[in-house]
Amino acid sequence: MKLLEGKTAIITGASRGIGKGIAQVFAAHGANVAFTYSSSVEAANELEKELNELGVKAKGYQSNAADFQQSQDLAAEVLKEFGSIDVLINNAGITKDNLLMRISEDDFDKVIEVNLKSVFNMTKAVQRTMLKQRKGSIINMSSVVGVKGNAGQTNYAASKAGIIGFSKSVALELGSRNIRSNVIAPGFIETEMTGKLPEDVVKGWRDAIPLKRGGTPEDVANTCVFLASDMSAYITGQVLNVDGGMLT
Repeated sequence: MKLLEGKTAIITGASRGIGKGIAQVFAAHGANVAFTYSSSVEAANELEKELNELGVKAKGYQSNAADFQQSQDLAAEVLKEFGSIDVLINNAGITKDNLLMRISEDDFDKVIEVNLKSVFNMTKAVQRTMLKQRKGSIINMSSVVGVKGNAGQTNYAASKAGIIGFSKSVALELGSRNIRSNVIAPGFIETEMTGKLPEDVVKGWRDAIPLKRGGTPEDVANTCVFLASDMSAYITGQVLNVDGGMLT
C-alpha cells in the first residue's frame, strides 16, 4: 500500500544519511520528491536517477536552506515544476561540537543559521502554497539532544530545541487551515557519519539503548511517512522520539 501516492514532498539535505533514507522511502510510497543538497552534486544526481526509476517524479536542487531568498526561489521552482507542495521535511543540519569555553562565536552562529534559521526560511517559503491548498504537513528534524541537552553541543542543542518551540507555534498558527506541524527527534542513527567512529564507541552507545541497536535512516523515514500521510490527520504540534528508548 502506497501511503503517499500523488503527494509532493520537499526534503532538505537529502544527498546522504537520514535525508537520503527519507527520499528513498517516500518515493517507494508513491510521493514525488524535490530534494535539496549543498555540495554533493554526484550523489544528488545518482539519487535523482534512482528515485525516478521508482516511477515517481524526482528532482534535486542545489539550494542553501539557510539563505532566505534561495528558500523562496526553491519553493517557487518546486511549485512550478510539481504543481503542489504537500509535505515539507526540514532535515538539513550541521554540527560544530565543542565545550562552551571553546566554541567560537562563528561556530555558534553557523549552527543556529543552518539548523534553525533554515526551518524558518523553508516554512515561510511553503506557507502561502499550503494555505491556498488548505492542507499540508510540515515535519521538522530535531534530535534527542534538543530534548535533553548534551555536553559539548550547546550550539546544536540550542538549534534543535529551538526547532521544537518553532514547530509547536506553527502548529497553533496554521492548524485552522489544516496544516500540521510536527517534530521528529532521532536518537543514535547509524549513517555514513557514525561509520567513521571507533567500533568500541558505537558499541557503548548501542548497549546503552533499550532496543540494543542504533537506528537506521529507514526508522526515521517510516515515521516521516506516517506524519506526512493522512494516517496522522489528527496529529499536530507533537514531538516523536525515534530513539530506541534512549529517553525513556
